[in-house]
Amino acid sequence: MTAVTPQLLDLGDVTERLGETGYLVDPELATVTFLALRMGRPLLLEGEPGTGKTALAEAIAEALDLPLVRLQCYEGIDATQALYDWDFPRQVLHLRALEAAGGAAAAGGLEAEKSLYDERFLLARPVLAALQQSPAVLLVDEVDRADDEFEAFLLEVLSTYQVTIPELGTVRAATPPIVVLTSNRTRELHDALKRRCLYHWIDHPALEREVAIVRSRAPEVAESLTRQVVEVVQGLRADTGLVKPPGVAETLDWARALHHLGTTDLDLATAAASLGALVKYREDADRVRVALDRMLAP
Repeated sequence: MTAVTPQLLDLGDVTERLGETGYLVDPELATVTFLALRMGRPLLLEGEPGTGKTALAEAIAEALDLPLVRLQCYEGIDATQALYDWDFPRQVLHLRALEAAGGAAAAGGLEAEKSLYDERFLLARPVLAALQQSPAVLLVDEVDRADDEFEAFLLEVLSTYQVTIPELGTVRAATPPIVVLTSNRTRELHDALKRRCLYHWIDHPALEREVAIVRSRAPEVAESLTRQVVEVVQGLRADTGLVKPPGVAETLDWARALHHLGTTDLDLATAAASLGALVKYREDADRVRVALDRMLAP
């Protein structure tokens, strides 16, 4: 697959190229993705964990043959972790080399200090790397984990697609990166950031679409087993008592695990033994075992 200019793609192209990567989009998601690419706007995806938000950014990068730069957000992250840092150990070695060669004294203290902030000592963090590498896809993952101050920083960058490094000057993206932000909605994002983006809520897929996703991403799994697995997972999601209902990623993991166990038709014993691929909480495992007794009873 060769790189293309996103603005030259039509809606059908976007759907087809994403499908070729194994990411199957419904019409609404295909449309908002197309509009984000055509209009050059960031795409904000919200939804439960495991619904394919991060996977969409990865699929966009693969479909357009562009590098993917990922910024994983977390509590306490600040602009430094997103932008750049200086390689202090290399700077120290450089200064010692200058001193050993007598260069520091010859050049003068000011010149020696200036040489420490050369671009070769710059460590580009994800946001700066995306601006430098653009065209690229910048994934800002789980932005809801960051705080208000970091949101304000992101808003500024997404408004100008440039950052200023005091020692070097301003870095501008020749072509603005394709930006995808994801949120599990552990907190509400500010309206200012939302207004900058196109928005889509990704829900768990309906049965037939999830079957198609598993067949596309895990073609080695028997068709009959794929449908059985998806039907069970869909039933489990309807149980609102689960701490974390399984997402599409867990559906894929479980289907592949059952395939590796040599299963072609889902049975109670194998399903119960392989729950570690499907649920991640002890309370959920206990509840799911009870549900499996009901769903898979002979």
